[in-house]
Amino acid sequence: MRSFAVTALREPPFPARRHAAVDQVAEESAGWAGDLGLVHTPAGLRRLRGAHPAELAGRACPVAPVDRLRLLTDLITWLFVMDDACDEDGLGASPTRLAPTVAHLLAVLDRHGDSAPPPVTAGPLAVALDDLCRRVRAHHRPALLLRLVGQLREYLLALLWEAANREHRRVPGVAEYLQMRRHTGGARPSFTLTDLAHGRLPGPDRRADPALADLDALAADLVCWCNDLFSYGKERSTAPDGHNLVTTIAGETGQDEAAAVRAAAARFNQGLSTYVERDAALARAGDESVRAFLATRRNWIRATYDWSLAATRYA
Repeated sequence: MRSFAVTALREPPFPARRHAAVDQVAEESAGWAGDLGLVHTPAGLRRLRGAHPAELAGRACPVAPVDRLRLLTDLITWLFVMDDACDEDGLGASPTRLAPTVAHLLAVLDRHGDSAPPPVTAGPLAVALDDLCRRVRAHHRPALLLRLVGQLREYLLALLWEAANREHRRVPGVAEYLQMRRHTGGARPSFTLTDLAHGRLPGPDRRADPALADLDALAADLVCWCNDLFSYGKERSTAPDGHNLVTTIAGETGQDEAAAVRAAAARFNQGLSTYVERDAALARAGDESVRAFLATRRNWIRATYDWSLAATRYA
């Protein structure tokens, strides 16, 4: 089913690029995850190696300074570990099980990377998140730090929504799923740390323009929908879960599996066509900062597609 879903997807019409320091950053980030205790079991190590977070970051951010590529890679690593803890290790089986961890992580975010150390009892996820926030704060971009913290809060609260659905074996409707998928996928905080690697992007006033904000949301959607189609085969065979675009379409429409896969791929393909049209219009009318912003989102869409083809995370 994975091969059918993949062949049904339209390849993003953006150039494929890759940072020259991917291998260096991969080694450094793996050491960071090990030193902080994010991964400490053979299964966890295998999953993280198969995820290749530096490869995804290096394709999404191909011209970043190496330290900022490393920061993005570490965030993606953290998101993968958090997702695996919820999806595969049982942390997200119910809200009552997940809630204490979310409380510790929200306490870290509330400090915005200040100098106070996290409580020893908070655990590796909190310690690693605290480290990420401190490093972002050190770049002295307060508006970007606030955006990142807000997006990570949304991500954590969306994980509680997933946990509630799992507890009650509930498959959400398509519209509800599409709204929440933007937050559960971790794309938005990843976009923000990609923006940190670039110095001449639109300021808050320009980013609030509805056309630019809508394109940003569509980029996040495309990243998440692409992920759903690549991961569906693995989810279906190992750990059936209601949080996939294919599953929600099948549940709401009553379509069989093959038809639901086609419908999900068609949604991605139509979304990509819409994205290309809007991107071109904004590029024609925008200034240099807008065009730089558009390049970052194109890189992310292309990176997700190419990374997904090679990563064993969804095999």
